[in-house]
Amino acid sequence: MSNHSQLYTLGAFLLGIGLTVAYQQQLFRPGYDRRSRRRKIHQDISRLSKTDDIESLKKNLTDIVESLEREAGSIKEGIEGCIGNTPLIKIKSLSDATGCEILAKAEFLNGAGNSPKDRVALGIIQLAEERGLLVPHSGDTVYEGTVGSTGISLAAICRARGYKAHICMPDDMAIEKSDLLQKLGAEVERVRPAPIVDQNQFVNLARTRATEHTKNPDKPGRGLFADQFETEANWLAHFAGTGPEIYEQTGGSLNAFVSGAGTGGTISGVALYLKPKLPDIKIVLADPPGSGLFNRVKYGVMFDPKEREGTRRRHQVDTIIEGIGINRVTHNFEVGRELVDDAIRVTDDQALAMAKWLVEHDGIFVGSSSAVNCVAATKLAKQLGPGHRIVTLLCDSGARHLSKFWASTEPVGGSEDDVSLEEIINS
Repeated sequence: MSNHSQLYTLGAFLLGIGLTVAYQQQLFRPGYDRRSRRRKIHQDISRLSKTDDIESLKKNLTDIVESLEREAGSIKEGIEGCIGNTPLIKIKSLSDATGCEILAKAEFLNGAGNSPKDRVALGIIQLAEERGLLVPHSGDTVYEGTVGSTGISLAAICRARGYKAHICMPDDMAIEKSDLLQKLGAEVERVRPAPIVDQNQFVNLARTRATEHTKNPDKPGRGLFADQFETEANWLAHFAGTGPEIYEQTGGSLNAFVSGAGTGGTISGVALYLKPKLPDIKIVLADPPGSGLFNRVKYGVMFDPKEREGTRRRHQVDTIIEGIGINRVTHNFEVGRELVDDAIRVTDDQALAMAKWLVEHDGIFVGSSSAVNCVAATKLAKQLGPGHRIVTLLCDSGARHLSKFWASTEPVGGSEDDVSLEEIINS
């Protein structure tokens, strides 16, 4: 074998080891900039092809392999490093029953607060840090009005980055949410449900508390109102993260995206990313009882004509579904509303039955908003017919919903006596 052939054989062998390590360690995982990495590798190979000295080649190849190994490491930078790049899983029972491929982004596997709100909370805090509005370990406190998940994400990330959290929430939310917030070190105010026009409504109260903190000379640091419903950081987190991940994980092959909306940031951010790339994709809202977003999408108005905006005390219809549905226009929903093609209403009974179905048939234990998403995705699959690919979200674990959403369900047993999926979606 010639000296030149030996060089290439050695080079291919060493580079092969490096690439194998990279793939095994998921260097080329969804969300990683694979194109730029491949381009860099090709440039390195091209450079090495001009090398005639075997010792120089050995050194350069060793440097490339070590670089790949370092980048391929699975060590994350703090709990924030565990946010994003959540798996996309096939829900087998729903896919088999509909003939469509129903896929779910497992957002409950985000590592800080275990929900898609991790993305938003981190975005809010990073934006505030960039603007000099938060200084670690100074007493600065993040205030937010939330029904639970955003508060939990904020509480965890605030602790990780040197801030405090103060959460205002309605007192009819599942008690385990406020218990968890307190265990994470957040100060929690549970207040009576009220419309947005009431200054003591939980979102308005959080804004007031932030202002009071900043003005109080006896309190260290400043108060920052997170403002999840209106901040650009919300939809941008999903535009920059969730949307690209879905596109990458599906290889750009999907027919519909289905999601509920609380603030509206998820459905808007994902729609704004996917629609330009996939003009024929259907973006569909999943909406629970009492929410005005269904009418907003279907008919362009938020409420029934007999009602005046902002006057409801809570929901038009009492519901046990938490985390999605709202009766006012928010910036985060409106920024992507024109890209939402349709809306599907889901009842409490349908959500409960779906949650139980997912446990019995797939071993998936989720909360109310995830169950609503899966009902809507299944209904859409029936409308579209077999052969389509639909993506939705599994937002959080059912463990946060034991005292309310799951409280009225019978113990999960065998699936042989279950109601059919047809009965669930048509009930």
